[in-house]
Amino acid sequence: MTSTLGLSKRERTASVVIVLAVFMTNLDLWIVNVALPAMGASFESGGRPASLAGLSWVLNAYAITLAALLVVAGRLGDRVGQKPVFLAGVVVFTLASVACALAPTLGVLVAARVVQAIGAAAQLPTSLALLLATVPVEGRTRATRGWAAVGGLAAAAGPVFGGLLVEVDWRWVFVVNVPIGAAALIAGLATLPRPAARESGPLPDLWGAVLVTVAVAALSGALVEAPSWGWSSLRVYALTALALVAGAWFWRRSSLHRSPLMELDLLRLPRFASAGAGTFVFAVAFAIMLLSNVLWCQDVWHWSALDTGLALVPGPALVPVVTVLTARAAHRFGHGPLVAVGGGLFACGMVWRTVTVSADPDYARDLLPSLVLTGAGVGFALGTLVAAGVQALPPPRAATGSALVNSLRQLASTVGVAVLVTLLGSRVTPRSVDDFRLAWGLAAVLSLATAAVGLRLARTSETGAAPPAAGTVPATGTDGAAGTAKAAPPTP
Repeated sequence: MTSTLGLSKRERTASVVIVLAVFMTNLDLWIVNVALPAMGASFESGGRPASLAGLSWVLNAYAITLAALLVVAGRLGDRVGQKPVFLAGVVVFTLASVACALAPTLGVLVAARVVQAIGAAAQLPTSLALLLATVPVEGRTRATRGWAAVGGLAAAAGPVFGGLLVEVDWRWVFVVNVPIGAAALIAGLATLPRPAARESGPLPDLWGAVLVTVAVAALSGALVEAPSWGWSSLRVYALTALALVAGAWFWRRSSLHRSPLMELDLLRLPRFASAGAGTFVFAVAFAIMLLSNVLWCQDVWHWSALDTGLALVPGPALVPVVTVLTARAAHRFGHGPLVAVGGGLFACGMVWRTVTVSADPDYARDLLPSLVLTGAGVGFALGTLVAAGVQALPPPRAATGSALVNSLRQLASTVGVAVLVTLLGSRVTPRSVDDFRLAWGLAAVLSLATAAVGLRLARTSETGAAPPAAGTVPATGTDGAAGTAKAAPPTP
């Protein structure tokens, strides 16, 4: 018996399993950000909370690992089958969540976050392929839009959900993944389809994955530790040198390897390179904004995690609304104008904070207008940038190119967090107002650079077929069932 949508009970269950797993991995970003100050208080050292530099690795270890493995996991799914890779990712992510919840030290938590990212990397590139193999051909467009909307839903629910969990204990932000993961595994074994593997070529360069991880981790380490070690410290110089050497080696391997981790030669295409650069700088600004708002509310205004989560809701909740409303505009006016408007709105939100901010809480005057402006900016710009880059590629390279862009977004997030920690130092206090202003000013400059990219895109010709709807983010690999580009859903 089938539903009015043409899906049997088994197919509906499989669809729910896929959406739940993707929702779980997207939700993790938001609830961990909200929980970060509570983690610092839990891992005290010498009677003081853990330093912001140390806590930043809870975010950055995850982002770096995910960026390095998205392409590898997507290609692995194409070779051995999407179902086993997806379910393996669910198992790894769930078990790593247990390890995060039980972590006795900050170092153990960071290591568990690395394992969590491995599980997320296995789930995200395979999820859309499985969803498209589950639904009838006529329902695939609707299914793809729903899949892409999961990131927006997680962004809207994440701050409040994370705040509620932290009110109990920050460890519950990881415990909540366990029943979801267990249910997804049990139901997935019984209901998920098994699309035939269609790729027999070599896996992407695994040494390339190691090199890009080392390069970004070393650069992040140098940035976050420099305020405490000193910018002239030998250790800072050593980490910077390691980042440069590993980065150069990665670039060379990517240029010569028969199956590079990231096909950097695509950056020679002007329109794709512009969209990629815009995505990177905008993602850096977004990472600065997201973490700075959490730290400001909890460490300067001394709000609870729940109050912080509730306060942050308007921004992420606005993103999917604006994305949907601007979908037709992308087809009518092209991607460039939307990106320019989005970058400008985000910059206005950051400038607003630098002008109106006060250590005395004033949500309606200070934070709320900024959240509305930046949320609208993300809705206009982020998905549109990725769509613009993918459209500039020949169809056979669309999946590869979007994989590169999605990896760049994760790496940019790491850079944004590291830069913010560098500007704020090891501790955040009410006296850190000027440091926050500097961070928001930098985010505004990066957003204006994104707007400039939009203007550049508007001056260059659109190529290929009609652009994808703003906010749909294709990425790594191709769907074994339908040949549809796939990747992690956009996380605002």
